[in-house]
Amino acid sequence: MTSTPPASPAFLAAYDETVAATWPPGTAPTAVPTPYGTTHLNSYGPEDAPPLLLLPGGGATSTAWYAQAAALGRTHRVHAADLIGEPGRSTAGERPIRSVDDLRGWLDALLDGLGATEPVALAGHSYGGWIALHYALHAPDRLRKLILLDPTGCFSGFRPGYLLHALPMLLRPNAARTRAFLDWETGGAALDPHWLRLREEAAGFPSARPVTGPRPKPEALRALAVPTLVLLAGGSRAHDADRVAAAAHRLLPRAETAVLPDVSHHALPLHAPTAPELNRRMGEFLA
Repeated sequence: MTSTPPASPAFLAAYDETVAATWPPGTAPTAVPTPYGTTHLNSYGPEDAPPLLLLPGGGATSTAWYAQAAALGRTHRVHAADLIGEPGRSTAGERPIRSVDDLRGWLDALLDGLGATEPVALAGHSYGGWIALHYALHAPDRLRKLILLDPTGCFSGFRPGYLLHALPMLLRPNAARTRAFLDWETGGAALDPHWLRLREEAAGFPSARPVTGPRPKPEALRALAVPTLVLLAGGSRAHDADRVAAAAHRLLPRAETAVLPDVSHHALPLHAPTAPELNRRMGEFLA
């Protein structure tokens, strides 16, 4: 991830409209400076409650966590972050994010900036799950609980068909290709119209190349002592959910795994019919 130009006014307007329309009253913006740039978070819940940091999937922005903020914000101070270099209101700094070590350093600085002196709960969806798992392997003592929501690149690779469908959107992103890809992957699921408009505007966001890398080594996963909840989308076209769940259960010594039926990879975590069950499982695990 490298320094990027400013976001367009249309993207920023869609972002603010999505937060106003979907996030609960009392949501506050939080800006945390780090050596890698300023991280923007949408924060909700009692300020003295245990912190819960949420990382979105690629291109999804922190706004996708609105249903979890409303539910889990009753017992936690929820902080949903925009990834630096990805669509959102975070801004890149002089030090670019170019490696997994940089992502780990960014999260170290972010937790420091949030004043996290005790272990926190960390959750990530898709690419955000990949980042969260790498951070857990780097700094397990800073985490109380870890939640991975249909994580990609952690326990298995992508299905070839998924990559083929995603390729046009990745090579020449625009709103129409983004919408067509989401319709295909979600099976035409009804997604929040504000978030969907923002997701389409994100196609023109001046994003940097995301950090990618190999899956964590099995021996590293077997040594991870952080209690972990892995929730998979039963209708995911990104990978085989049952195989991912089995691999996570086999490799992580303190993992709970479950497959949520009738929801796809990109419909999470904002799929309205699935959100109550998703929030229940997350809440019980965090309690």
